[in-house]
Amino acid sequence: MKITFKMYASLAQYLPPEAKYNMVDIEIDESCSIHELLASHRVPRESAHLILINGVYILPEDRDRPIFKPADVLAVWPPVAGG
Repeated sequence: MKITFKMYASLAQYLPPEAKYNMVDIEIDESCSIHELLASHRVPRESAHLILINGVYILPEDRDRPIFKPADVLAVWPPVAGG
């Protein structure tokens, strides 16, 4: 199935070269979990802090099971520091 994969800030470096504007459409298997997708792009698990699908926050305990539907938009941000 096809989804849109977005990564922001320091995570953008892990997107495929064809990505534009911090996003790319990719094909994934129906059984793919968020953590499997991130691992396939070599994103360190601890670097993926805020994870949203279609603008909805995904709890850490839901990131290891397949929850994607066709045309979903996965957006990932690293931890943020500063003040």
